[in-house]
Amino acid sequence: MGLSEAPGERDTQALLSRTQAMELRRRDYHVERPLLNQEQLEELGSRSPAQVTLQWRTWFRCSRARAQALLLQYLPVLAWLPQYSVRDWLLGDLLSGLSVAIMQLPQGLAYALLAGLPPVFGLYSSFYPVFVYFLFGTSRHISVGTFAVMSVMVGSVMESLAPDDAFLLGLNSTLDVAARDATRVQLASTLSVLVGLFQVGLGMVHFGFVVTYLSEPLVRAYTTAASVHVFVSQLKYVFGLHLSSRSGPLSLIYTVLEVCWKLPQMVVGTMVTAIVAGVVLVLVKLLNEKLRRHLPMPLPGELLTLIGATGISYGVGLKQAFGVDIVGKIPTGLVPPMAPRPQLFAKLLGNAFAIAVVGFAIAISLGKIFALRHGYRVYSNQELVALGLSNLLGGIFQCFPVSCSMSRSLVQESTGGNTQVAGAISSLFILIIIVKLGELFQDLPKAVLAAVVIVNLKGMVMQCTDVVSLWKANRMDLLIWVVTFVATILLNLDLGLAVAVVFSLMLVVVRTQMPHYSVLGQVPDTDIYRDVAEYSGAREVPGVKVFRSSVTVYFANAELYSDSLKQRCGVDVDYLLSQKKKLLRKQELKLKQLQKENKLPKQAAASKGTSVSINVNPTVMDIESNNDVEGSKAREASAGTELEDTGAWAPEDAKASDISSLKALGLPQPDFHTLILDLSSFSFVDTVCLKSLKNIFRDFREIEVEVYMAACHAPVITQLEDGHFFDASITKQHLFASVHDAVLFALQHRRSGPVDPVLVTKL
Repeated sequence: MGLSEAPGERDTQALLSRTQAMELRRRDYHVERPLLNQEQLEELGSRSPAQVTLQWRTWFRCSRARAQALLLQYLPVLAWLPQYSVRDWLLGDLLSGLSVAIMQLPQGLAYALLAGLPPVFGLYSSFYPVFVYFLFGTSRHISVGTFAVMSVMVGSVMESLAPDDAFLLGLNSTLDVAARDATRVQLASTLSVLVGLFQVGLGMVHFGFVVTYLSEPLVRAYTTAASVHVFVSQLKYVFGLHLSSRSGPLSLIYTVLEVCWKLPQMVVGTMVTAIVAGVVLVLVKLLNEKLRRHLPMPLPGELLTLIGATGISYGVGLKQAFGVDIVGKIPTGLVPPMAPRPQLFAKLLGNAFAIAVVGFAIAISLGKIFALRHGYRVYSNQELVALGLSNLLGGIFQCFPVSCSMSRSLVQESTGGNTQVAGAISSLFILIIIVKLGELFQDLPKAVLAAVVIVNLKGMVMQCTDVVSLWKANRMDLLIWVVTFVATILLNLDLGLAVAVVFSLMLVVVRTQMPHYSVLGQVPDTDIYRDVAEYSGAREVPGVKVFRSSVTVYFANAELYSDSLKQRCGVDVDYLLSQKKKLLRKQELKLKQLQKENKLPKQAAASKGTSVSINVNPTVMDIESNNDVEGSKAREASAGTELEDTGAWAPEDAKASDISSLKALGLPQPDFHTLILDLSSFSFVDTVCLKSLKNIFRDFREIEVEVYMAACHAPVITQLEDGHFFDASITKQHLFASVHDAVLFALQHRRSGPVDPVLVTKL
């Protein structure tokens, strides 16, 4: 007991805590304020329509300050480059740019092969777009350039529009590689221009929010499925097989079956080369993870593997001795710009839009992650413009569409990259390789590039573990993940994305059609109302039903809202209404028959007004009809007087002998006299919602239940006013600032006493 407290001290602390708790219970907190309906609240708060600012008017204003702001907005390099700290940032950016360039070289060659293009065009796509993004981008850490998902999407387009079968020569079916590559380069560059036009156009009209329709589970499932496409597309290089070109639905399945069918024809030397290269790459990556804290920069495993494989291939002669396919001639120098072919736009339109959206979604998601981590802001619309200009100008210089790579971005951040200068430095290193060193990799085996691609899929393949976490966290997100993955695997990348987006949006609509409806009760001694099914301490106010929906009501769920309201109230409203109409109709027919028998004057027949609300006791009239006609006239006059008094149902009317009431007609009465609709969850209303609310007021008043609304937000009130919801029967006096206001008003109004203007709430 050396370290424990003495018993006396513990007892003292317990006594003090109990005393403090009792003291808190004794304290009564009172809040006094006027009991407010919407009309009184608007008068008290001096409500006026919100001033709507037309954003488009500022677009056409011209001034020096606005011109400078626009220049800095669309050319961010002018804003951050003058503030660049050479002393603090240059060394980190230089080291980071070199590290990214070392990764960019093998990945550029490999991803160009994945896109179905000659490897050198991967180097072009690692230079032009990166430098353009340096000028226009706002993210300091993402590495723009070739990316596996974008490359496989481009490769799918190439297989569809320029398959190998279209370039076979003569009877011996020799493939015209030069013609095929020239056609595909033209297609890829035109596709890049079209992708850039989409992205720039969407960015200029501030359409960057389109990426919000791609949820995180959708994007992760899509990239995971795309990694499966990437893996399957590299099998022909791993095994040295010649496969048929396929695109469209189930193309992945057919490709896997063809690989299995042709496995006996594989080139053993190619497979061994791919396995050895893959093992080396995995070992270097594991070593980098182990020594991450002790190395200033990661070991360039991919570059070392490429150099070693090229040297071995050149020295041993892998192509001649073992039939290993190599990269072939890599031209040195830059290619001249080439205009796109507008006649191809129609064929590429759908694929270009899908690639534009996916590329931007990947870039902005990574950009926001790094921005949040390092405390700066990434502007989605400017990122869309920057990425679009990168693809647009890159397409003119024969590049294929690019985005940003997660692996290179992580390396750029971890090696000390501070600004976009790191990207510019990496592009300059790639330029040196293009101009002078590219031809040194002519003997590089394609199997090594395939190994580079497959090993770099680790991050995307590991996203399969999302299934376990989503199963525990959110089943709906798991459903989106599974549907996106399966659709992308079976239907290919373009159709898979469309199906995923449509399914995700439809699921949102379906979830709004399955909201949580609740009857609210008051938490004792508070003005707080909660679901009585969830809070056992909450009690319904006698005679008052408070109903709430968890989502807004619109055309898709308005009918469900009305049905659930009638069900939760415990009253068969439709049955009561139909029975009341039948009984009143019988009374009307009996009255007409009686008038006909007694030959009443035409004025009396015309003065009976609306037949539904006439209050006549047919049994009394049957007894007295044979005595005198004037007695029946007097009763009709008194019935007309009662009709005028039934415009607003009140306790006095319940005591009066109103033959048209539910009690007089022998129908069951609701066990509550007031219904309050909690509209706090409403974010908007449409015309269907307005009609549903009006019908609720009408139906419940027919069964002698008054209806009020509460806790309505200002934009919804404005929409109610614009929709002409308020009229003589439904005014703003039926709308209260809070549920508690409506409950107190209903109780005081029911007691027929003066309504206390002060609301006292004990908390």
